[in-house]
Amino acid sequence: MKLLYFAALRSRLGVGEEEVALPPEIRTVAGLIAWQRRRGPAFAEAFRDLQVVRVAVNEEYAGPEQAIGPQDEIAFFPPVTGG
Repeated sequence: MKLLYFAALRSRLGVGEEEVALPPEIRTVAGLIAWQRRRGPAFAEAFRDLQVVRVAVNEEYAGPEQAIGPQDEIAFFPPVTGG
């Protein structure tokens, strides 16, 4: 699975993208975020407040119950604002 990190998440984690092999029991966005939090202090902090994290699965916004699979591209980014 390809994970992409943007803006403050990229800065906090020190990585813009990575390929990961998830445990087979992780099948949703919520499960992925819970797994991310267990990866270490930087990940725990980056995913602490989900009010400031948005998720896209294969370039479409996704909620916590969205199913995910090993071939998916998951992007994490802050809320987008504009004027």
